[in-house]
Amino acid sequence: MSQLIQGQQHDRTALIIYGSETGNSQDAAEDLGRVAERLHFTTRVSEMDEVHIKQLLRYTFVIFVTSTTGQGEFPKNARKFWRSLLRKSLRPDCLGHVSFTTFGLGDSSYVKFNWAALKLHKRLSQLGAQEIYPRGEGDEQHEEGIEGSFLPWSADLSKHLLSLYPLPNGITPIPSDVLLLPKHHLVLHQTSSFSNDIESSEGSNIVNERPEIGENGLNGSLSTTSAAKAYNEPLPIPGGITANLIHIQRVTPESHWQDVRHLSFTVPSNNLPQYEPGDVITIYPKNFQEDVQELINIMDWTEVADKPLEISADSTEHRSIKGLYTLSNTTLRQLLIHNLDITAIPNRYFFHQISHYTNDEMHKERLLEFCNPVYSDEFFDYTTRPRRSILEVLQDFPSVKLPWKYATSLFPIIRGRQFSIASGGRLSQSATSGYIKVELLIAIVRYRTVLRKVRQGLCSRYITSLPENSMLRVTYSSNNKFYDQAKKNPRLPVIMIAPGTGVAPCRSLIHERAQTSPQDIGESILFFGNRNSGADYFFSSEWPSIPSLKVFTAFSRDQKAKIYIQDVIRERGSLVKKLVDDGAVVVVCGSSGAMPKSVRQALLTVLGDGAEEKLKSMEDGGRFVQETW
Repeated sequence: MSQLIQGQQHDRTALIIYGSETGNSQDAAEDLGRVAERLHFTTRVSEMDEVHIKQLLRYTFVIFVTSTTGQGEFPKNARKFWRSLLRKSLRPDCLGHVSFTTFGLGDSSYVKFNWAALKLHKRLSQLGAQEIYPRGEGDEQHEEGIEGSFLPWSADLSKHLLSLYPLPNGITPIPSDVLLLPKHHLVLHQTSSFSNDIESSEGSNIVNERPEIGENGLNGSLSTTSAAKAYNEPLPIPGGITANLIHIQRVTPESHWQDVRHLSFTVPSNNLPQYEPGDVITIYPKNFQEDVQELINIMDWTEVADKPLEISADSTEHRSIKGLYTLSNTTLRQLLIHNLDITAIPNRYFFHQISHYTNDEMHKERLLEFCNPVYSDEFFDYTTRPRRSILEVLQDFPSVKLPWKYATSLFPIIRGRQFSIASGGRLSQSATSGYIKVELLIAIVRYRTVLRKVRQGLCSRYITSLPENSMLRVTYSSNNKFYDQAKKNPRLPVIMIAPGTGVAPCRSLIHERAQTSPQDIGESILFFGNRNSGADYFFSSEWPSIPSLKVFTAFSRDQKAKIYIQDVIRERGSLVKKLVDDGAVVVVCGSSGAMPKSVRQALLTVLGDGAEEKLKSMEDGGRFVQETW
């Protein structure tokens, strides 16, 4: 591998590999890939698990980007790679020729903040790899989020790389105002041998048949029947399971500030294993057809919107786009409905890209300001504060006319949303033979911004639009750590701390344990917190019938003085300490941020002397589990 610079061959290669659960680490890795590309490195960006340890030796340098999940674990797409680094047969100097740095994405509300990146950095050094730049750490709790530390770190890294690997005489870095060519683009479908090569285990990125033709032909809108069929067609997601939504109900009053929904699905039992508490279902939302039509109209894409397309790539490495699972007859309209997120809040690179597709100098100048870190406050005020979407940005800048062929490079891919399963034990039994039941508890994201405009999350809007008996394509993920100790040692007490919808995995655990005879299981304690006992005390009618369960509540708005879940933990401190001394398993579930820190502090208070060491021992032994999001 080498880079051709002005007709001369130069060995400048960079590998950026990532471990990502939600896609944030992938976004950061792709940003770093562009940093390397501007310095004339031949660049590869890939999941960690797609890289063999020997391949690290082929590159000028390697950047590792990873988030941390669960109790200091690696994301699923990095665990195979991590295990390969732990093999005892590896020599201490086997990576002696690898130059590297790392960047971790984490949340300081977790005790094991950026744990995966720390472990990775240490192990690479143990194997002889040479650090070329100090590792970086991003924190979701930073006032500017991950970008607060990532942007200055990546900018300084770029300067350091240029100093460490100077360019040949007469060659300069590609300026930041120059648009890098996308690695792939859309073309009108043509039958060719290429169409057969592009099939992959992730689903097809091309089409082999013509779509249904609407009443107005390919250049017009699809008929209502065809449009509905296209909208409801399930995506070919690897490991996808077809789930039937048999029941959906709002469980908070209409007058309550938050809309929370209880959903029940049935799934063929041969497609889903017998799940356990802590396991997760991922739902893949879609854009609304009227939003897609609005984008097609303002971009002048009507003529091509319903024609079959395929993806053309600049190399075999980029033929398959990670996470893009298209319908077998995909069109631009279908890509925009099922695959491309036009309601996401745009990042800086989006503004950089679209600034190249306007002839209006005032619009161009404004767009370039938004992608300049110097104008962080303006960027925040325009995008993050009002939660302005990509579609709304394009409505604000009507002079921008994006080439449809770059849609898969311009718009982020819709990512699935994960939800902890709320059912267990008898609740997993379906009335229909051959099926298993899955229940979820979902807080609908809907609010007013500083501009007084109503916002609703993409998945929330999708879920609330679903009628009963809708068929969805979902995926299932296990979480072995959540139930591990309680399952191995059912006689151990269990303390569950769960404000809000964090009660979902705890409900699963409660009903799973309820299958066992009361004399054969330890005591179960649930600390539940929310605003009002009459509005958001989820599943309250179920608790009295559960043997061995005690529930302690904290409703912050039911009285003048606010009471929170950590206050009730302190009130019941003697009970908590006794159960912990008896070997209790403690699980904390709910939103990240202040809650886990406040709960941990309350536990340290009630446990007394040696509390910090005790909690650490419980974490190491799997008896303290934090599942927050």
